[in-house]
Amino acid sequence: MNGPFEKLRRQDGVSRRDLVVGATLVGGALLVGCSPADLMSAGSKVEPGAFGPFIQFDPDGAVTVLSKHIEFGQGNHAGLAAIVAEELDADWSRVKVIHAPANAKLYGNSTAGIQLTGGSSAISNSWEQLRKAGAGARAMFVQAAATRWNVPAGEITVKDGMVGHASGKSAGFGELIADAAKVAPPENPTLKDPKTFTLIGTDRVRRKDSLVKSTGAARYTQDVQLPNMLVAVVAHAPRFGATVKSFNADEARKVAGVADVFQIPTGVAVVADTTYAARMGREALKVEWDEGKVETRSSATIAQQWRDIAAGKGPADLKWEAFDSKGDAAAASAGKGPAVFETTYDFPYLAHATMEPMNCVAIVDGSKVKLIHGSQAQTLDQMNAAKIVKTLPGSVEIETLFAGGSFGRRANFPSDYVAECVAIAHKVGGGRPVKLVWTREDDMQAGFFRPLVHHAVRVTLDKDGYPATWRHRIVTQSIMKGSPMPMKGPDQTAIEGTAGSPYLKATPVVDAQLALPEGGVPVLWWRSVGATHTAFVMEHTIDQLALKAGKDPVDYRRALYAKAGAERHLAALNLAVEKAGPAPAAGFTRGVAVHESFGSVVAQVAEVRVVDGHPRVGRVVTAIDCGVAVSPDQVAAQMEGGTCFGLSAALYGEITLTDGKVDQSNFDTYRVLRINEAPTVETYIVPSGNPPSGVGEPGTPVIAPAVANALLALSRTPTTRLPFVQAGT
Repeated sequence: MNGPFEKLRRQDGVSRRDLVVGATLVGGALLVGCSPADLMSAGSKVEPGAFGPFIQFDPDGAVTVLSKHIEFGQGNHAGLAAIVAEELDADWSRVKVIHAPANAKLYGNSTAGIQLTGGSSAISNSWEQLRKAGAGARAMFVQAAATRWNVPAGEITVKDGMVGHASGKSAGFGELIADAAKVAPPENPTLKDPKTFTLIGTDRVRRKDSLVKSTGAARYTQDVQLPNMLVAVVAHAPRFGATVKSFNADEARKVAGVADVFQIPTGVAVVADTTYAARMGREALKVEWDEGKVETRSSATIAQQWRDIAAGKGPADLKWEAFDSKGDAAAASAGKGPAVFETTYDFPYLAHATMEPMNCVAIVDGSKVKLIHGSQAQTLDQMNAAKIVKTLPGSVEIETLFAGGSFGRRANFPSDYVAECVAIAHKVGGGRPVKLVWTREDDMQAGFFRPLVHHAVRVTLDKDGYPATWRHRIVTQSIMKGSPMPMKGPDQTAIEGTAGSPYLKATPVVDAQLALPEGGVPVLWWRSVGATHTAFVMEHTIDQLALKAGKDPVDYRRALYAKAGAERHLAALNLAVEKAGPAPAAGFTRGVAVHESFGSVVAQVAEVRVVDGHPRVGRVVTAIDCGVAVSPDQVAAQMEGGTCFGLSAALYGEITLTDGKVDQSNFDTYRVLRINEAPTVETYIVPSGNPPSGVGEPGTPVIAPAVANALLALSRTPTTRLPFVQAGT
């Protein structure tokens, strides 16, 4: 996910109070008179320990780092722990990580003001915060030792969890905990010079969760078993926007194990002793739906309407918003001839298709609420649960577990599946635990989707073959509309990657606009958000312009980067090209793409061949500038995973609708990349002293245009629609 969280800052016209006003109604009355962080944490009993909210020490000196960010496969816990361990000078082998409790005041994401994991920001927004936490705790141990031994603090050393002095005196963290806990933590502890790092940036920083996940000891929501627990499933409407008109539960109640059947705001819940009984009860349920306000269009119809809008045939009242404009905008639409290039691109709806579908355990006893699940956005889950039960947001306790993927799905404004679970548990009452289970089909057909998008591009070239004017139109459904996180100006989730592009900076005349027509399909950020389509459009367009100008696409980019002052793009491109070597493997053609997202620049060289009419990727050489690489091993892992995720969607990903109903239901109809189709991904990191930037998402959007550019070099035929492999071919 999850671009919007990067953008939600005061300078963008969004205050944290806006979020609270939009989302927190408690008992029908808005809480006022306190800070937004206080408000969102109202009722919380979470208190930081003596060493602050992020660090705890065991009696034997082992260190526990409390992560405010969920671990759902991206491996951020290792990097977060390493930041603390580096400044603390802890023994890395004795550092472990656990999820922090839910409390926006203590554990809020610094870029969004609420507790969540998104926008590839786990490391970047924790960098300074955790360095100070580690350095502060170290200073407390140093002072405690200096006092105990009656020596100057400046003579104390710390290494691998041992505090020492030149006199030969030494003590482990465990021996000094009581004394150190009495020392006032420094407000501005001295941080290390990065040149002295011994852990950060080394291959020693490896995942801390590999063993428990490999042995099955790791705990996921589906593993939760509590005394007297019920299991629930929900019958959702077959079309978006439908509501329950009536239902007959007679046959459902006859199913052995079914405890109750009742309506909730999003459908009809079936509650039973087991998952199987709940599902059988749902199959026996008869529901009549009110479809007076449903989405009835097919995806093909929506796509054509988006194309019509871009061509100027849309509704008269539809607003166009400029997101980049310079020079004479009319000139970008004028003129014809051999120097004019025009094209359009279409991108389908995409499912998140996480390996672990949505699930949650809720316990509601009066005004007391506890949630146990893989919570990606604890504050949103707290606020939505609090509204249902009419309690304080901070009093909603959340035990965050591991989750099997998200790609943005587990963090949405209404907390859809969490709210369902709370509503069901509230109805059951009495503090009886309820586990809500969404099947793969539930999530594929009743969840959220990456929006369907259309781009129209018109570029005129100057006498040297470079862009002189650039006209750009984007048509898509807004992710942010109606959210409690309002933005001023165009929806960043739709334009990021086009807005601010070095190619537009290098073009004298630009006319770029966005239209956001209404749609009934629930849309959400999807791994790399706007870059999922803007990277393809910008990078594949550039290769087509280079071809039209008769120039090498790598040299063409270099020239444009020089004009735009895009030094990081140039460095990443040069490193990727250098590491790729002089020629591809026999039978393969190369394609290049470069894109910046979440503060990082990624360049890729993809080697592609065509097998049975379909592209097959063999080798991908990746260069990334992500600032300080806290864990190089995890950076490489994320580039590999992001590349395969992006390639999967580019090759096969497509959600279609027929008369408003989703056609796909599981992996038999929503195909994903298979192991034998995965390319070899090499990762090289551009050296940098800048603070860390995003890694989880930037590898995803670059592979599709790199493949398209290889196919363009092979056949001279551009790709104007994804996926590459259409259903049924």
